[in-house]
Amino acid sequence: MTDARPLAATPEAYVLGVDSGGSGLRVALGRVDADGPLFTAVCAEPVRTGAGGIDAAHLLEQLLPAAAGLLERAGGGGGESGAGHCPGQVVALAIGAAGMATLGGRLRAELPGALAAALGVRRLALAADAVTAYAGAVGQRPGAVVAGGTGMIALGTDLTAWQRADGWGHLLGDSGGGAWIGRAGLEAAMRAHDGRRGGSPALLARLHTVFGPAEGLPGLLYPRSDRPAVLASFAPEVAACAGADEVAAGILREAATHIAEAAAAVCPAAGAAAGGGCEVALTGGLFRMGEPLLGPLREELARLVPQARVTTGTGDPLTGALRIARALATDGLRLPHHATMLFVPTGDGSSGHVGAEVRNGEPEPGGVPVEGPANGTADRPTDTDTSPVRHSSDISG
Repeated sequence: MTDARPLAATPEAYVLGVDSGGSGLRVALGRVDADGPLFTAVCAEPVRTGAGGIDAAHLLEQLLPAAAGLLERAGGGGGESGAGHCPGQVVALAIGAAGMATLGGRLRAELPGALAAALGVRRLALAADAVTAYAGAVGQRPGAVVAGGTGMIALGTDLTAWQRADGWGHLLGDSGGGAWIGRAGLEAAMRAHDGRRGGSPALLARLHTVFGPAEGLPGLLYPRSDRPAVLASFAPEVAACAGADEVAAGILREAATHIAEAAAAVCPAAGAAAGGGCEVALTGGLFRMGEPLLGPLREELARLVPQARVTTGTGDPLTGALRIARALATDGLRLPHHATMLFVPTGDGSSGHVGAEVRNGEPEPGGVPVEGPANGTADRPTDTDTSPVRHSSDISG
């Protein structure tokens, strides 16, 4: 990547964490020797994605001014490239991005050199946002995370390989996510409108309140490029009806089954075999629907993953990116490196930890990214606040 050796991490050195998703770019500045961010900045414009993948130049256009502003607020200055260390210099940086796994080729090719030149940073990690969600929710322990928002993805690791389930976008999967629940609720409402079996008059009444006459829903929904977000906006209505409406309650029970099946598919076997159980962290706005979803989800997890220790994620993907940067700065990164899921450039442009893999299918280039389809950011299960449901894409809160 560069001829200069990475700068030594000293207590006054800074690290940067970046979270790029459907609602824009978030940047956090922290110290090497302290948890949490010192300052954060938000760039509301999402990074462009085109035929060549995620636009590295557009990301830099937003990231570099934001980083300079954060360093100025912290009183550290921007730092200069070169082998010498000055107080306040950024020594490590981690970027988590929706679409990184299959659309991040330009980022992996262009960012290492550009960030070394602009910020003097030579310890860099480029991660799928599901990985930064994992780091934020679980840290560097073996376990699993289920990230739910407009979509849904589960990711687990035994610290030797990544295991993923779902996250394939609303047309092919994201089963149990916000768009899935909302679509099922709207179908039940339309069945009631038609007088077909399986309809819910309660959900039909909520459809009228939220969208207007049922006959107008197709014309409202189908032309929209953000259809998953529109569908997901109806998920809270399903939860609100579940206490008194069996159809709505049944939709949430089925969603809970899908989510628990994904968690069961990614839980590392090593911990369970050793009797230590498997930590399963739930993160994202989907789970803020509360007991109507969490009650049946706990039951399904107990049935399908009896070894699971269910927790609530304590940090979001931005927290995860900062944690990865901090671990890089101190040579303490234990999460499995991977060519597209967690790319850590070395001097020859490759990623360390050769042999790490993704089981259950990392898509081939040009397929659906880990975070969902690239066009229409609301399709991505891990993009923050793209949905009117008020769940976060970045799977955070």
